[in-house]
Amino acid sequence: MRTLIYTAFVSIDGVVEAPGGEPGYRNSGWTFNAVEFCEDAYELKGREQDEAGAMLLGRVSYQAFSAVWPSMTDEFPRYNALPKYVVSTTLTRDDLVDNWGETTILRSLDDVAELKKTDGGPISVHGSATLARDLADAGLIDRYHLLVFPVVLGAGKRMWSQTDKPLQKLELVESQSYPNGVQKLVYNVVR
Repeated sequence: MRTLIYTAFVSIDGVVEAPGGEPGYRNSGWTFNAVEFCEDAYELKGREQDEAGAMLLGRVSYQAFSAVWPSMTDEFPRYNALPKYVVSTTLTRDDLVDNWGETTILRSLDDVAELKKTDGGPISVHGSATLARDLADAGLIDRYHLLVFPVVLGAGKRMWSQTDKPLQKLELVESQSYPNGVQKLVYNVVR
């Protein structure tokens, strides 16, 4: 069974955001402007790219990433080459870009569960806050790779849903603090 990993930049109060910001929020861009840059804090991101066997995205993140990442050949060579899976009930083959490698549309969380049963390396989920909440609620996430920023934002996309569900234990398997206050926290989901 493949490991499904959700990776995120997250504030102390659970707001997730793409590097550079999300339109519509007062504090948008906090991942770049809230703390001093510390290259070591991003080591996890490079390791994720090396270890991933596929990428899983929601429709909104796919459309945002596919407009930019294919041209970022120096920054994301491995991600650009990986197979991509997009969970969407509305996307069609005509909506997919043709310069970002093999992309498969999945129509449901059941399709994601079936994908996890295939051979291959870990499946990395980037961005895709709505998808990540749904995956977590369905018990499909196996590991979290979090870079926690020392900020409280109040508004923004939330990492966790507010669904009333059974307690989910996490096992801390890796952590590190950086001089800029960012914390690396890697958790396995305990089943």
